[in-house]
Formats: sequence, structure tokens, C-alpha cells
Amino acid sequence: MVPAWLWLLCLSVPQALPEAQLAERYVEVPENYGGNFPLYLTKLLLPREEAEGHIVLSGNSGIAAEGLFAVDPESGFLLVTRALDREEQAEYRLQVTLETEEGRVLWGPQLVLVHVKDENDQVKDMGDQASGHQATAIVDVSVVESTWLPLDPVHLAENLKVPYPHQIAQVHWSGGNVHYHLESQPPGPFDVDAEGKLYVTRELDREAQAEYLLLVWAQNTRGEDYTEALQLQVVVMDENDNAPLCPSPGASINIPELSSPGTEVTRLLAEDLDAPGSPNSHVVYRLLSPEPEEGTEGSSFELDSTSGSVTLGPRPLHAGQNFLIQVLAVDLGGAEGGLSSTCEVAVTITDINDHAPEFITSQIEPISLPEDSKPGTLVATLMATDADLEPAFRLMDFAIEAGNMDGTFGLDWEPDSGHVQLRLLRNLSYEAAPSHKLVVVVRSVAELVGPNPGPGATATVTLLVERVVPPPKLDQESYEASVPVSTPAGSLLLTIQPSDPMSGPLRFSLVNDSEGWLCIKEVSGEVHTARPLQGARPGDRYTVLVEAQDAGEPTLNTSATLVIHFLKAPSAPTLTPVPSRHLCTPRQNHGVVVSGPSEDPDQTNGDSPYSFALGPNPTVQRDWRLQALNGSHAYLTLALHWVEPGEHVIPVVVSRNGRMWQLQVRVIVCRCNMERQCMRKVGRMKGMPTKLSAVGILVGTLTAIGIFLILIFTHLTLARKKDLDQPVDSVPLKAAI
Repeated sequence: MVPAWLWLLCLSVPQALPEAQLAERYVEVPENYGGNFPLYLTKLLLPREEAEGHIVLSGNSGIAAEGLFAVDPESGFLLVTRALDREEQAEYRLQVTLETEEGRVLWGPQLVLVHVKDENDQVKDMGDQASGHQATAIVDVSVVESTWLPLDPVHLAENLKVPYPHQIAQVHWSGGNVHYHLESQPPGPFDVDAEGKLYVTRELDREAQAEYLLLVWAQNTRGEDYTEALQLQVVVMDENDNAPLCPSPGASINIPELSSPGTEVTRLLAEDLDAPGSPNSHVVYRLLSPEPEEGTEGSSFELDSTSGSVTLGPRPLHAGQNFLIQVLAVDLGGAEGGLSSTCEVAVTITDINDHAPEFITSQIEPISLPEDSKPGTLVATLMATDADLEPAFRLMDFAIEAGNMDGTFGLDWEPDSGHVQLRLLRNLSYEAAPSHKLVVVVRSVAELVGPNPGPGATATVTLLVERVVPPPKLDQESYEASVPVSTPAGSLLLTIQPSDPMSGPLRFSLVNDSEGWLCIKEVSGEVHTARPLQGARPGDRYTVLVEAQDAGEPTLNTSATLVIHFLKAPSAPTLTPVPSRHLCTPRQNHGVVVSGPSEDPDQTNGDSPYSFALGPNPTVQRDWRLQALNGSHAYLTLALHWVEPGEHVIPVVVSRNGRMWQLQVRVIVCRCNMERQCMRKVGRMKGMPTKLSAVGILVGTLTAIGIFLILIFTHLTLARKKDLDQPVDSVPLKAAI
């Protein structure tokens, strides 16, 4: 029987297809394979993220249940666990998927067709004939040269893309009846067949194992060694399949501001797992960010491409800035095709005490303070700022540098507040010092690094002492008045006066007059009703505040309450109807007589005459004048030279013994003739022609007359022309007498 030898042909046609439509793979395996098992057939492109699912292998004839085929979850190789028999089954159709526990397909399906290659392993069937066996052996013993020779080292490239198993060497025992046995140190994907051919069964990874030592023995059928094992050193050659690994990002690196250019920030040491000292592990560095801004000279950071050292550039940095430095680490010395990784380093610029505190305002506007101000009074609040960011560097100390020899003033502050209060510690005296000029200085509590404090570290406060003048005083602390709810607008209620008639003039005003019922004369202090007391009810009280200010010193003021008691309105007498009168405009020397109420129960009392006044309307008071004739009548005339013609209603307020009435006097203002008679506009009389119609009639009449005259003259002209055209003999002769 011819010794069995192995041909393994893995034909895979990778195509760029979506995971849902992977191309079918074809694998050919010889039957009755005599090597070691499991036998790796082909590598499946399983996704790396396979932790969340499991591999499901299925096929025809219950292959998965028999355990004939399997998939290595770590390498992704499809393998067969025992020898195949083509006469038992010539082909196997397999399907590989990656599924979750719930049955959801994450990858696949991948179809694999395994074809079993035929070998001549069947004895011819002789039917029912008798078969005898006869053997003749001739033993020929000869001495031959030993072929069990040491092997040269084998160099294999990692991730080698060839069909597997892949032959790498061969041993040969010169004798017969030999069986070869192989061991790998450390264990690796190697095998030997019956002919002594050594195979690697899958791709190697140098980073996982760089060298293997294979030991091959020649043994008899009982497993006894003929001689010592041959050694084969397998060296895995490096391939640039590992990108540089950036160091783990740590905490942010702190760099003090004002650090000099060239100061090293950090040194990046990217690790490349490829062969040390080879171009595959030669890493160079390139700065990606931050990039220099447009219009600026220099950059904030610089990078040494060889050592990976990051240093400060010429551009100044400021406290509080945060940078994310991105550096590209490239192997192959930066040549084309090199693998790269982006390394990141966080940098924070820390603060130093390089800014002196300064006042926001170095010159405070003059401040006035009465000389009777009590100690502890706040004079001014000064604000100071410090450009440093660190709280410890922002602590401030204040002091009065000048202008406080007698200790009249003091400072009150919190070190971390940034503001200081200037307060009065002693009583002021206008006679002793009408003004004070104070200089306040601010300093940093911590030691200052850098320039000295600037001119903004001092602030000047000017204080003017005011002489105290007593405020004005009224003749009463509070005022009361009782008025009927029917009191008309413009009625005088009372007069507010100062307690000292010889004091300076006062300016009066009302406060809290929510209803707007009252008004006060600014100079005289007379309180009047500003409008009718609508909404007021008898028995109610209405309180307002009267404020009086010194006309020369508005800051000096006083106030008093004014309480108005509302009374029931007295029964009003019947007012005399005032008939309509007419007055001429422009103004002439005549007017209208206005009389008091006709049915006044107090009219018999001659000691109480009537008082007449115009209503509070400013327009009425401007256009009209009212003069008293006697105790019961008044005379109403025009106050202006010209008043617009038309009907006017003039309100006249009549008062007597605290009672008031309001008359509505109707006056017609018109243009008058010489006899002071009112000239009124006359409208068009019904049935009479208008000017326009009269003009139309006249024009029509003249047009008709013109047409008739034209016709007459035309007729006469034509008749005369006809007479002139007749012959002479047609004219009758006149007889002589």
C-alpha cells in the first residue's frame, strides 16, 4: 500500500460583500488524513467584538451534533476533528453564524463547502472466486548514507497569507517502517505528515510568540525512537501590523504662567509592539494641535519629532487657559505606509501672583456729609480688583495712607471681598475742618511676583462737611378739615403756614393723594379741591401728607398729615335758570349779569353776601372774567379780545356761609353789527335758485340769443348774393315819368 500523504487546498474567494451576503468558501480535504487533529481548514473573518455572541455551526446530516467540524473562537479557524471518508460522504455544506442568546444574528451566515478528495484506498472485490494469497520476501540489506541531518532555521513572516497547512521543511529517515513525531516548544500550530513534511497550520503572530523550537523524532510503529530528535528553529519575521501605542492619559499637566519658552511640558514615549530596533518600531512624532492662530507669530507649544518632547513656544500663555495637545505618533520613521496613533495631553496654565490689586476708580467724586453724622456712618465704599485667578493671590489689605492724622476715619473690609468701607469714627466739625482729603492704598496679602504695583493702587476720597441747618417747621403737626361731599372743584379748604412767619419761603406739595381730590398752591400753601369729590361718602376720612421744603435748601423739609372729614351734602336751593345771552367778538364793553340762587333760606340774612368764582377749568379762566356787582349778582365778560363764535357754557361757583352751588351760564358769542346785534349766518331759502344755477341760466340764455343772431345774419347774406347773380335783362326797367 502506498503511504498516505496530504494535499490540503484552501480556496477562498474574499469579496467586498456586506456581512449579510458573505461569499461561499470552498475547501478541499484529502480523505483518511494521517496527520494530527484537529486539522485547520480555513480562517473565517469573524468580527473582533464577539464577546456578546456565540458561534453557531450547522450543516447537512447532523454534522454539528457529531462534532466532526468546529470553529476556534479565538483564531476564527474552521477545523475538522477526525479523518474523513469520501466513500461515506463526498461533500459537506456548512453554515457559520454569530448569534446572541436570543437568536439574533450578529454576523453571517458564512457558507463553507468542504469537498473530500478521493484516494485509492479500496481493495478490488473478487466476487465469489476463491482468492489465495502468496508472498515472497527478499530482504536486501545495504548500508546507505544517513539522511537524518540537522535542519537550517526557518524564517516565517507573521500573518502570512497562503493556503494552510503550509509546508516549511521536510525530514527524512533513510530506513523504512518509520513514523514521525513532532513537538513544538512552546506549543504552536505545527504538524508533520507520514512523509516527514513539516507544516504550519495557521498564521503566526510575532507579538504573541517570536520563535519556536520544533523537535522531530523518527519512530517505529511501536513509538520507539530510532535516534535523537532533529531540532528546527522557526523564527517569526516581523510585519508592520502594530500601530504605536500612546501612553495612558493621566491628569492634566500644570504649567505656571510666565514660564520661559523651551520649558518641557511632557515627553511622549509611544510604544510599538513590532520588532525593537526595526523600522516597524521606529516612531516619530508630529504636532497636530493646537495650531498657530492666523495673524500671530509663533506657537504656544513646540515638539521634537524624534524624542517626543513637548516644550513651550514663544507665544505667551495666560492663567486659566486649557489646552488639549494632540500629537501624531507614526512608525516606519514617518515614511509612507506607516501606522499611526493620536496621543493627547491635557495642559492647564496655572496662576501666579503677578498682578497687583488696583482700585476701579482712583478719584472718588466729592462726598457731602452733615456735620452731625454719628460715628459709624458709612462715608464711601471703594472697589478693588485683582487680575489673578488663584483665590489666595486675590486677598487684599487696605490702609489710609494720608489725610487721617487725627483718626477721624477708619476702614472696614474682608480680605477676600475686594471692597473696603470708609467709615466715620469721630464727630465732624464744619468750623474745624470743612473738608477732608483721604488717600487709601491697597496691597496684595501674598508676595507679589513680577512688576511693582501701578498708580491704580491708591484712591483719593474727598469729603465735604455740611453745616447743619434746622429743617422748617409748620404751625401745626397735623391738620383737619370737614367738607361736604358735594363740594365743587376749586373750593378752598384750608391754608398750611410755617410756625415762624419770618422764616424763609417754603415749597408745598401733597403726597399720597391717591384719589386726586386735592391740590395745594406751591407757594401759599392753600389747599383746594382739585375735582368734585366723586366716590366720597359722608363719615369717611381721607388722609394725605403735606410736605414742605425750604425754597433755598431743598434738602431741608418737613411734613404733616392732613385729614379730610366728609360731611353730608346740605340740601341745595333751586338755582335760578340762567337764560342764554349773547356777547360780541371782538370784545365790546358789555357783559352778562349772573345772580345767586333764587330760593336760599338764608337769603334774608343780609350779613352773608354771595361769593362768585369761575370754575377751575384753565380754559374758562383764560377766556372769561367774573366781577362781583353786589352781594347777590356778578358781571360776566370776555377776558380776551377774541373768542371763537359759538355757544359756550361757563361754570360759575356760588358760595355762601360754607355752602356752595355751581351755575351753568350759557352764552352765545357772535360777530355783531354797529348796533351790537348778533349777525347770524343765513342758509339757502328753499325754492330759490343758487348762484351756480343762476349763472347757468344766464349763460344758456346768452348762448341761445347768439345762435339766433348767427342764423339771421347767415340768411340775409345768402339772399343778397342771390340777387346779385341775376342777368341785366331780367331786371325790369323803370318807366320815366
